[in-house]
Amino acid sequence: QVQLVESGGGLVQPGGSLTLSCAASGFTFSNFAMGWYRQAPGKQRELIAEISAIRDITTYDDSVNGRFTISRDNARNTVYLRMNSLKPEDTAVYVCHPMPTNYWGQGTQVTVSS
Repeated sequence: QVQLVESGGGLVQPGGSLTLSCAASGFTFSNFAMGWYRQAPGKQRELIAEISAIRDITTYDDSVNGRFTISRDNARNTVYLRMNSLKPEDTAVYVCHPMPTNYWGQGTQVTVSS
């Protein structure tokens, strides 16, 4: 049974930092690229960061490039998202996703507000 458990979200002030984690199980984690998506209220889910299965090649949406860093630890079956210089517009539910599959986690809420 595939499980994806995100954690690390919370309330943070503008300019602050958070690190999200996604613990995966039930599939061969190292074989899959992993993506972090987010969905803000009233908006569509968007892919913001992706890391490849081989050689850890990373790509970012323009909205987070230079502020967010995606990484993975295949020994721990975990993917991370380090978020710096957070802005109110980063407020959303953040979800991890092995690509390409139909599996999604429940997500973790990130709220950026003073």
